[in-house]
Amino acid sequence: MYFNANGREQNEDPYYEHLYSINLNGNGMKLLNPGDMSHAAAASDSGKYFVNNASRVNCAPESTLHDALGNVVMKLETTDMSAMTEAGYKYPEPFKVKADDGITDLFGVMYKPFDFDEKKKYPVIAYVYPGPQTESVTKTFTARNDRVTLAQFGFVVIEVGNRGGHPQRSKWYHNYGYGNLRDYGLADKKAAIEQLARRHAFVDVDRVGIYGHSGGGFMSTAAMLVYPDFFKVAVSSAGNHENNIYNRWWSEKHHGVKEVTDKDGNVKFEYNIERNSELAKNLKGRLMLATGDIDNNVHPANTLRMADALIKANKRFDFVILPGKRHGFADATNYFFWVRADYFCKHLIGDAADSVDLTELIREQEQTGDKGRRR
Repeated sequence: MYFNANGREQNEDPYYEHLYSINLNGNGMKLLNPGDMSHAAAASDSGKYFVNNASRVNCAPESTLHDALGNVVMKLETTDMSAMTEAGYKYPEPFKVKADDGITDLFGVMYKPFDFDEKKKYPVIAYVYPGPQTESVTKTFTARNDRVTLAQFGFVVIEVGNRGGHPQRSKWYHNYGYGNLRDYGLADKKAAIEQLARRHAFVDVDRVGIYGHSGGGFMSTAAMLVYPDFFKVAVSSAGNHENNIYNRWWSEKHHGVKEVTDKDGNVKFEYNIERNSELAKNLKGRLMLATGDIDNNVHPANTLRMADALIKANKRFDFVILPGKRHGFADATNYFFWVRADYFCKHLIGDAADSVDLTELIREQEQTGDKGRRR
């Protein structure tokens, strides 16, 4: 039998996937595509060969042809990075830190400006998604994403996991947030940034930003309210700030339902996920909320109720609504990227574009003929 698995190989990121074979009696397990990278294997119809695509954030992807025993038949291709390197591209850097418990390993990626100067201090921005069904931490090479681009404004941008995240780690790791669906990942994000600041003099722990979409929108706002003296700026888009009005198939499953029996033996079921709006009075830093007005996943009421709570708490904040946009911002994605980048530049660096026109976006559209997609 042939199967994909992760977390078995020592001294590797446990999320890296490999192909294995094993006899049907359970003996003779064999690793077929070794190497400290994430591997995607596609078998031939005959089952005699497979093509292996190996990738990692900090090196060029490569493809090889193997026989069914895992022997390399021939090298097929390695991605040509010369043009990107000549243009100034630098690979992001994987890192490992400890969770807030001081024991659990967390894995992350750091994006630096291409003109990085180790003698400078840079604000750090965390891109977050708490899980628990996944973790948004990049494992394979990508030529461009918004973390690469955001770093070029003069930030160190990070992604890092948290307990309660991806189920591929373990059941304990995955279930860590059960019953505490608002706060469970925040201590790990804070601990990770503090460790990076101790490790690297260029990380300015006094200028910390955070952003995310959907669950990441929920988490980034929660971070501003649970640790208001640590996180200084957040941009939170399409966040499920009030899980009592979000889809129960997700929130009940990952938060848990409490069975309560009264003195007469009657049984009822309760679940109450703590809401961001309950902590609105804690806001100290700069917060931008955003939502599409016809979001068909996380209803806009989540963001509107959060805004209402901030108004009632007499807090200054910013609000962006994207007309005609659902959970994904579609052709407004590029626009929102620049709005978010300007917000971080203004409040973490103290310098942001002040022209009415988004000249960079206009210039790009003129060059590419692209009216909305992120390039």
